[in-house]
Order: sequence, then C-alpha cells, then structure tokens
Amino acid sequence: MNTISQPLADQQSFGPRDISRTIGRLAVRALYTELALYPKPGLVSPIDNGAHDDMTMATFMRSLFSLRCYFPQIASAGGASSEFSELRRLGRGAEHRMMVATSGVNTHRGAIFNLGLLSAAAGYHVSNRLLLDANAVCMNVANLWGRDILMDEPVDSHGSRALARHGGGGARQQAASGYAVLRDVALPAFQDALIKGATRNCAALQTFFAIMAVLNDTNILHRAGRDGLDYAQGQARAFLSIGGVFAPDHLARATDLHRIFCTRRISPGGAADLLSCTLFLHDLEAMS
Repeated sequence: MNTISQPLADQQSFGPRDISRTIGRLAVRALYTELALYPKPGLVSPIDNGAHDDMTMATFMRSLFSLRCYFPQIASAGGASSEFSELRRLGRGAEHRMMVATSGVNTHRGAIFNLGLLSAAAGYHVSNRLLLDANAVCMNVANLWGRDILMDEPVDSHGSRALARHGGGGARQQAASGYAVLRDVALPAFQDALIKGATRNCAALQTFFAIMAVLNDTNILHRAGRDGLDYAQGQARAFLSIGGVFAPDHLARATDLHRIFCTRRISPGGAADLLSCTLFLHDLEAMS
C-alpha cells in the first residue's frame, strides 16, 4: 500500500517508520516542486541556471537524491522527542552527503535546516497524535527546540557573514520564532491563491513573490548586498500590487524579472527554501 495517499491520522497502524517515510516523501516532493517551478527570478530551474554558474538542475537532482534518507530520519527523531543536538547531528550528516554529491556546491543547506526541523516537528505531532495543523507544526519548532537553536554556535557560511555585515534576522531567528513568515505570509498567500482558482504552480509562484517581498534573504545579501535585497523586495511588491499571477501578463513580467535578476546576480535562495516549506506544510495538513 502506498502510504503517501493515506491520511497521516490513519497511518498509526503502519508504524513509526512508515509515517516517517511518508513525511520524508512529502519533504522531497516539496523540494522538487520548488526546483521545477519557472520562472522564479534568479533561480535554477529546468529552463536555465538562473544567476548561478556553479549549479544546474542536475546538481540539484544529485543533491535531492543524497537527502532521500535524511528527512525520514529526522522525522523519526522528532517523533522520538529527540533533543536538538540529535537533530543537529543528522543535519550535519546530511550536509556532508550533499557536499559529496554536488562536489562541494551548497544546493540545499537552507532546506536541510528549515525543512528538516519542520519534518522533525511533524514527526513529533504524529507520534503524539496531535492535529497536523501547519501553524502548530511551525510553532512546535520554536516550542521544542527554539532556545537551543538560538544558543547553537552558528555555522560559518555566506549567510552568517552577510548577517554580520548587513544585520537583520536569518534562518535561525526564523526557526526560533516559529516561522512567522510561513505562518503570516506564505501559507495564507498559497491558500488564498488556490481559493481564487490558481493552479498549484501559479499559487506557488504567487507565494514565492509574497515571501521575497518581506524576507531578509541572506542569499541575496551575500551576493548583491543591501541594495540588491531592497531592489528584489521592491520588485516583488510591485509584481503583487498589480495582481501577481492573476494579471494577464504575469508570466512575461516574471520572466523579464528573471533575466534582470540573472544579470544582477540576485538569487533569492532563502525565499525558495521557505516556498518548499510552504508546499510541505500545505500537503502535510491536507493529509491529516
């Protein structure tokens, strides 16, 4: 029986391993859906490499394959009420496998952190027979591990150095707050677009722009500085203000913006990570 089509509430009879595998499949599917979406300004897709000359669609696919066991593992750890130290150990192992698979290219570090924590929280919810409400899953990341996340020694990365230079909150602050951008912006944008009749892909694109309009995206800060982030946020707000994906020319406008972002080396990787999380949480809640 394919457990991914079964409500998670009914999967208790399949055992914790089956439930963790289902959560893992949802996580990988969300990452693939985000990768395949076009046009996401500045980002890699099946059409082109975006603003990057060091990664392609194939690079991301190798990375995804390397992570296929990570999300079930961390969901299982969350279901066992593991401490943050165990989640961190699993995440660092996943980062190592990703780097080996991509020959040192960072394709999914943000997803390993954010989607990994949300998978762990989902595992905790199912194990404790709690309602799989997307907002509650986000908040339980903060409730269960938020303090340890903030106290953890930050990994030296482009993002951490960008925050030190430009200020603002990054991924750790987002997680410790219970993912306010997901709860207050991304999930409402995705659900509202679907209610208004958008296809899943159009709703995802609308959500990507909604996230980009508000997120202190450290990927953009690293590559394009504060001016680049201000520009990206302003363009996202402008796209949304005239209808977003409901405007007749939305694909042409998004494609034009993609070309501009590529020229200016702007890559909203943080927005892409949170879009994947949005898709994961939406699908998780739909199965509860």
